[in-house]
Amino acid sequence: MAEEFFHDTRLIGIVAPVSDYQLCWQLNRIFMMDFRNNTDIEIQLKRKERNYYFAVFQYNEPVNSLVHYLYNNQYDGEYLLPEFKRLDFLYLLKGDKVADDTCRHIMEGIKQIASVQLVMELTHDKIKNKAHMIL
Repeated sequence: MAEEFFHDTRLIGIVAPVSDYQLCWQLNRIFMMDFRNNTDIEIQLKRKERNYYFAVFQYNEPVNSLVHYLYNNQYDGEYLLPEFKRLDFLYLLKGDKVADDTCRHIMEGIKQIASVQLVMELTHDKIKNKAHMIL
């Protein structure tokens, strides 16, 4: 199931010590998007007899089937993907095949945000907890 979900996706890791809504505001401004918090796909994980909630912001491109998702990787000291503890956010592109140029353009735009310290593309084989990201 995880392999099917991640088929033809691109995943970008972001280090930015800002709130999710501030990062989304910046992304919306730079790319003329409309990221919105989608509470219907919020991810809930149970660890140490406690529930942790990871917000997911979503933007659907109007002219094709490409969907942009911005996941919070941290919530109250826990991580959606513990193998990437240093990353604050995960940016997933899904729905259409994303060309290398498009991915580079998005990464360059994200790097323009003053609070962003690092942007890197993540390969699917490095993700150990893929099931945590499945919507």
